[in-house]
Amino acid sequence: MDILISGAGVAGLSAAVNLGARRHRVTIVERSSHFRVNGSPIDVRGDAVAITEKMGLRDKIRDQRLRMTESGAFVDADGTVLATLPVAEISDSDDDIEIAREDLAAVLADALPADANVRFRESVAALTDDGMGVDVGFVSGRTERFDLVIGADGLHSAVRRLAFGPERDFVKHLGVYAAIADLPAEAGAGGLNPTYNFPGHMASIMRYRDRALAVFLFRSDPLDYDYHDLDAQKKILADAFAGHDEWRIPELIAAANADAELYFDSASQIHLPGWHRGRVVLVGDAAHAASGLSGRGTSLALLGTCFLAEELEEDDLVAAFERYEARQRTYVRVAQASVVGGANLVVPVTWEDIAARNARFQAAAQ
Repeated sequence: MDILISGAGVAGLSAAVNLGARRHRVTIVERSSHFRVNGSPIDVRGDAVAITEKMGLRDKIRDQRLRMTESGAFVDADGTVLATLPVAEISDSDDDIEIAREDLAAVLADALPADANVRFRESVAALTDDGMGVDVGFVSGRTERFDLVIGADGLHSAVRRLAFGPERDFVKHLGVYAAIADLPAEAGAGGLNPTYNFPGHMASIMRYRDRALAVFLFRSDPLDYDYHDLDAQKKILADAFAGHDEWRIPELIAAANADAELYFDSASQIHLPGWHRGRVVLVGDAAHAASGLSGRGTSLALLGTCFLAEELEEDDLVAAFERYEARQRTYVRVAQASVVGGANLVVPVTWEDIAARNARFQAAAQ
């Protein structure tokens, strides 16, 4: 089949690798000018590790393994370490692989089929599904016809909006916003990766290899802003941490303001009754975002795209889509249910909650 994949993140690249291995012809369009790699390191967990072996990529992914989370620590306003992070509490198994997002993207991109057509600065603007194929209009003005369209374009999926309806009908805000900025001044520095909390807020430094990131989380009701407006996002972040000069918050906010590719978004989930409509099907966050609080989004993307490719080996598209969804739903339910514990771990609501978490981690370390 001729298959269009919208989005060149982990889900889109993984879908292309799996489908290309089964001799489908894949075209990938990506709104950005490059593969989407901004964000903090990610985890390949549980059964997703076995999927990477099936794809022939497990050893390459393991070769890029990080130990960043193992250096995590919680500090007070003066930078004094209060507790270290017990990795066993947030891992699924000893086989979990922590990897930089850019490294995983590079592994997947290198595994793309030779005839894969990748187009940057392009995205889907219109879909017309006549039951025999899908006519796709692109923002560039060109039109093409495909046998199948896969939406792998994330939380704010254009394919989902065009085929299923507006995002507001399916999104569940989890009461948290996240921001990630490049922190070049800390690149290459060793030591612990510190996290500072005050009620409902988290600021952290994450160092790995020759990179460092400033990472922020804060609790908030849904905010009305244009998620393409970088200046608006920077102002929201600065306002959320305004009046806090303790620890290294001013320095980290300054880094966020200087970053031309600041990542900023809500911690939200997508809940859909089904992930396919006609010859359009969704994968990854576009279908079932669990949010970064789950730590399982990458694993879901790897699992789901492999399941979809396997099921598409049959001729009946509807049956293939239904089998894909049935296999994936169990993993999605677990991932989406895990976020409450994740939020309470990294963004406690009160000073009492912060102290209780630190005390629990101190006890675990003894």
